Amino acid sequence: MIPLSYYLILSGVLFSIGVVGVLISRNAIVIFMAIEVMLNAVSLTLVAFSQQTGSPAGQVFVFLVMTIAAAEAAVGLAIIIVIFRSKESVNVDEVNLMKW
Repeated sequence: MIPLSYYLILSGVLFSIGVVGVLISRNAIVIFMAIEVMLNAVSLTLVAFSQQTGSPAGQVFVFLVMTIAAAEAAVGLAIIIVIFRSKESVNVDEVNLMKW
């Protein structure tokens, strides 16, 4: 059996990669994918703790996270498509839709 610490280290690495992707990238699609990686890291942690404790609560929480991720993917990609059609770019520095 794989120790819990291995899962937590992998989850921490995935979450760190996601944070670096959000902070460094200026492309909206890359930022979007980095957020998805961060959600997957949290899901991995929840499943690992659920396996360790023997309760199914973590796995139920993962289904909730997956549902939120699916809704975020649908809404986020729709927003990115609308921004691309209006601005011809997905670079977040060039998007200033909220300015007067």
